[in-house]
Amino acid sequence: MDTLPIVGVDGGDVRNYLTFILNGKTQRVDNIAGDMTLLKWLRSQKSLVGSKEGCAEGDCGACTVAIVKTDDSGNLTWRSVNACIVFMGMLEGCAVITVEGLNGPDGELHPCQKALIDFHGSQCGFCTPGFVMSLFTAWSNKHGLMAEDIDDTLAGNLCRCTGYRPIVEAGLSLKNAKQPQWELDRNEILKKELLKIKSSEPVEITDGKNSFSVPTNYEDFSTTYADQPSSTIVSGATDIGLWVTKQNRNLPNMIWTGRVKEFSKIDQQEDFIIIRPAVTHQEAMEKLGSKWPTINALWKRFGSVQVRNSGTVCGNLANGSPIGDLPPALIALGSLIELTNRNKKRKLPLEEFFIEYGRQDRHSGEYVSGVFVPNKSGNNFRCYKLSKRFDQDISAVMMGANIRVEKTKITKATICFGGMAGTPKRATEVEKALLGQPFAPQSFIKASKNINKDFDPLTDVRGSADYRRKAAQNLVMKYGYELTGSFVPNLADRNQVENLVS
Repeated sequence: MDTLPIVGVDGGDVRNYLTFILNGKTQRVDNIAGDMTLLKWLRSQKSLVGSKEGCAEGDCGACTVAIVKTDDSGNLTWRSVNACIVFMGMLEGCAVITVEGLNGPDGELHPCQKALIDFHGSQCGFCTPGFVMSLFTAWSNKHGLMAEDIDDTLAGNLCRCTGYRPIVEAGLSLKNAKQPQWELDRNEILKKELLKIKSSEPVEITDGKNSFSVPTNYEDFSTTYADQPSSTIVSGATDIGLWVTKQNRNLPNMIWTGRVKEFSKIDQQEDFIIIRPAVTHQEAMEKLGSKWPTINALWKRFGSVQVRNSGTVCGNLANGSPIGDLPPALIALGSLIELTNRNKKRKLPLEEFFIEYGRQDRHSGEYVSGVFVPNKSGNNFRCYKLSKRFDQDISAVMMGANIRVEKTKITKATICFGGMAGTPKRATEVEKALLGQPFAPQSFIKASKNINKDFDPLTDVRGSADYRRKAAQNLVMKYGYELTGSFVPNLADRNQVENLVS
């Protein structure tokens, strides 16, 4: 049945169906549960079973599809995403391409498919469609197929048969391949079709039990959430998607940030870079990573391309994870967080937002509306991540650090850790021990011994309490050695690692 029309902030009706393009065909979808995932819909409603469910949490990449939009200039932009944790409401106004939509006229294989065959990159075949779609998205973006990029492009796709070498070789073979004319023609048609379905109408879909709201402006979003503070705010669904697929939670009302025009911006002010709620990790990485290479290296390990293409910076902060990689780094930079309730805004230092495990300083009806990252944070900012797996793994210990040095003395220090307490937390005793000390390795060695005064970490599957204390102490020392000019191996630097091995 159709849902009842809902009156928006401006008095207009909210559309009760989705419009998007699937493999070149326009879809109109209504009477659908708000928590329906794209993967479930593809397989159960469209019988498109090339996209597989492996982990149902956005780690394995077997469900990878491409989502296509047009930018402000009308050009196509391509994102690889994990269909298992993308909610259907997030497709409004987009195009979705699955592995079934790649082939050309008369069944001609796409070059990305043919490359996997030519280089024997398909093993059991379960994960192959996901690899094809990751390569296809990089191919379409004309970025990600060079030797220095290919590992990152494929980091979010796990091959259970360990056949990475031929898959990587297949990807590298595509870097100079020409797009067939039929693909160029198809992309031109896709541009026109996307313009046809482009709309500023707010949307709400529901099956009568679970709804998904898609507001399109700041006022509509703020008012809707203030009136319904029990609603679940969704940005990239890289965390909330798992509430549905892994925890089987019932989320009766969800509201999405992704189509609110004001939320997709990175604003540049004299003193701050402002990241708004719908800005993805990939978008923020491109902006902040060029300014601070150390955070660029962290972001590459934060999650796969698929995760960074969907997940948002503000969403990462709002979920309040004690292990979240970004908060320690952003706290070390002196960032502020902005909270909004209707038209009322307040800012506070990011470190004050985290009160205790599972609890943040966020009032009923408030949402995270921005993070303000200072432009001028000096050259001494570093961040480090320790995890069992190098790529796409939760941190055991995460450290963000920043100091100010005046006349060879340390005059200010911000050392923040994740994974060491119930919230991201500053090492205040370590900071005190650094103040007034000479800018030399010995000062950091002495200060690191105060870790035991700052933290009493837990033992869990990612590391024992003793490991965490020792690792945190070592990171403080590593930071000091690195700043003062000593050689410290950097595993994120591919050339450096190759030189060490050789």
